[in-house]
Amino acid sequence: MLKVVKTSIAIAAASLMFTGTAQADVNEALQNICSIVKADDKGQLRKKMKKVQSDYNLKLQDYYSGVSCGGNSLIRTALLNNAVEAGTLLVKKMPKKDLAEPEQDGKTLQAWIAEQGLADNPVAAVVAERI
Repeated sequence: MLKVVKTSIAIAAASLMFTGTAQADVNEALQNICSIVKADDKGQLRKKMKKVQSDYNLKLQDYYSGVSCGGNSLIRTALLNNAVEAGTLLVKKMPKKDLAEPEQDGKTLQAWIAEQGLADNPVAAVVAERI
């Protein structure tokens, strides 16, 4: 009986330890994604997204809300830095329903674009097409 209890405690502790390690590894894998988006490097961004998907089984919508680039989401960062290639890729990889939902500040992407005066940005046109 005591052996079963010790074994189950060991298994629970090990699973918690692996969960914490996996979270840290994902954060490390996504560490430079903001600089990739700012540099408008579509090839590197695609590689990064594929690596995260293959290594951690996470798609863009799984980690999109958790990534902040100076307080902005990845698509907002692309818009502010005129990163057309990277921004277009991000918009196309996100589900339509997620693009229409409010972000962390409570504003939808379209409302934020209008507020910032970025409606003439090519990425904003792709967002409008997808929503």
